[in-house]
Amino acid sequence: MNSMRAALAAVICSAAVFAQPAPTRAEFEVVSIKPSPPPVAGQVNAGVKVDGAQVHARFLALADYIQSAYKVKNYQVVGPSWLGAERFEIDAKLPEGAKREQVPEMLQSLLADRFDLKFHRETKDFPVYALTVSKGGIKMDEIAIDPEEAKGNVEVAAQGGQGGTTVNLGHGSSFSIGANGTIAGTRLTMTQFADLLARFTEKPVVDMTGLKGGYTFTLQFTPEEFRAMMIRAAIAAGAALPPEALRLLDGASDDGLLAALQRLGLKLENRKAPLEVIVVDHILRTPKEN
Repeated sequence: MNSMRAALAAVICSAAVFAQPAPTRAEFEVVSIKPSPPPVAGQVNAGVKVDGAQVHARFLALADYIQSAYKVKNYQVVGPSWLGAERFEIDAKLPEGAKREQVPEMLQSLLADRFDLKFHRETKDFPVYALTVSKGGIKMDEIAIDPEEAKGNVEVAAQGGQGGTTVNLGHGSSFSIGANGTIAGTRLTMTQFADLLARFTEKPVVDMTGLKGGYTFTLQFTPEEFRAMMIRAAIAAGAALPPEALRLLDGASDDGLLAALQRLGLKLENRKAPLEVIVVDHILRTPKEN
């Protein structure tokens, strides 16, 4: 269970670190790419660290790098099945004067130059969950958010242990996944909340609440519900699970999550929504040399 939470936190962190807009096209000054070593049984050591001018990514799949580079979700990347299996360690240096907000476009250049990535965009209708407000209204504490905050840098960090995992998203926003069957959030926007929920559901979650503030909440689940959600999250994060773990999903549903959201004044509605996807036309399984 700890490895599932670690994999989830790593992928969320990688998406959050790279989620800032890139003002100009740029390239990394120095890049080293190596295949990830096989994971130790029962352990997951994956994530992203940006330390000054240094970028270090560990045990992320090519699909993860594409998502980070083009700021899309996992279900918005269409390509060969091995995109989620081929994992690489990337160590890169930002050019002098470059900003972290330029990292996504640097990743785009890296994928094109070293993996020969070629793709096109399409719009497809997806079965999704629409996150909406129940008739009784929101039952969460709201904190107003200044839109100007989103323009600043964001420091993202994740810490995990026996008690669970906590992810800091910056600007006072954070969430935790507890070993006691709880998911708690502080000052999360509904977009961030929808992205978090999507890790535990069978369908993409799209924020359609129209709410603009940050919200504090706690979701409580039974051990069986929580276990199924963690397995789904681990699958979404690309973790390799044994067949006995996957069998625990047999007969599992989103009913527990739906009930927990209802207590917060929220609901998930089955809908179809047009979403843009990146269709990979060509990509190398082994990167070119510098």
